[in-house]
Amino acid sequence: MPRTSPPQRAWPAEGNARVPYWVYQDEEIYAREQALIFRGATWSFVGLDAELPAPGDFKTTFVGDMPVVVARDGGGTLRCFENRCAHRGALICMQARGRAEKEFACVYHNWTYDLAGNLTGVAFRRGIKGQGGMPADAKPERHGPRQLRVEVFCGLVFVTLSAETPSVADTLGPEVAARVRRVMKAPVRVLGGYSQVFPNNWKLYLDNVKDSYHASLLHLFFTKFRINRLEMKGGVIMGAGGGSHVSFNMMRSDPGAGEYERAGMRTAGGDYRLEAPELLDSVDEFGDGVTLQILAAFPNFVLQQIQNSLAVRQILPKGVGRTELVWTAFGFAGDDGAMAERRIRQANLIGPAGFISMEDGAATAFVQRGVQAASDRASFVEMGGRDVASSESRVTETSVRGLWQAYRRHMGL
Repeated sequence: MPRTSPPQRAWPAEGNARVPYWVYQDEEIYAREQALIFRGATWSFVGLDAELPAPGDFKTTFVGDMPVVVARDGGGTLRCFENRCAHRGALICMQARGRAEKEFACVYHNWTYDLAGNLTGVAFRRGIKGQGGMPADAKPERHGPRQLRVEVFCGLVFVTLSAETPSVADTLGPEVAARVRRVMKAPVRVLGGYSQVFPNNWKLYLDNVKDSYHASLLHLFFTKFRINRLEMKGGVIMGAGGGSHVSFNMMRSDPGAGEYERAGMRTAGGDYRLEAPELLDSVDEFGDGVTLQILAAFPNFVLQQIQNSLAVRQILPKGVGRTELVWTAFGFAGDDGAMAERRIRQANLIGPAGFISMEDGAATAFVQRGVQAASDRASFVEMGGRDVASSESRVTETSVRGLWQAYRRHMGL
């Protein structure tokens, strides 16, 4: 049987208002994403500055498919380097997190690296008793792990391989950057975290986070307990180039409204009550009446405020049809006991089994399964129009279109 060449990929003529389903299915596209996005001119989120408080503290994570080590050196500066030995490519560090005194040692052949990823030692480099070892002119240092540029913005750690990428604040744009500062207002205390794996492409989760239209139509808990309804005051703020956005609302701004009930929406039905109503006890700690803010930045960062539950989310591609999501819940170092307890209690809203968040992994997997035989078709993204702009209404997909605007720019599509 003759071999056929791969199909030519062209974006639909309708632009950002259409998303071809092959972007979730194609191995070649996935490989290009790793090169052009994650190893290209974007900032990838790798964690909170507060996770690594002391010199020698480190964690291992990923930038796209690339394993990396994030460490605080002896001078207190955060460093990030590829978790790949210069010798034979083994992982340099295999622990999820910990503290290193001065260096890391590759377990395979005991080559050592400092906390910035510089090669510092080669076992038996000159041989033993004049025999063996490397040639005198060998330069293994030239083959060392790649070192990434690190920027800490409001306690959030971002990295990139690009020397030309503008600062994180400039990449986000002034309005979105201001909304980051709004939440990250004080020194952070990490409360805990968890991770989950979705059986779908990484972009489907980012698309979901950017979709203000779906939240109260999918999540019964949002609607039934009036945490997030599209009738409430709020809006969508678009950042620079479409890649970043903020969706927000004010919980108690729709007294007597019943649009969902009149429309017979599933999420407004049923006789549901909370046995522990204190779960939703909250205070206006930011002083602006905003009770929910979801902020996302291309390609892998989410900052969340749901009442007094604060968390960051890191999106990690694990293949064409697999994604890991890492959640880190946090509060502030100055929180009193009552606020710390409130934050931990409200953490039940989020995460793999969260009263709100648990449906997202199912919904994105439904899309991955639903489009399996439809690579020649595209999704229809015209709620709120066809442009990419801030909106006073959340009955819009403007931030979804912004995601694909940024994606196409980086991918040349």
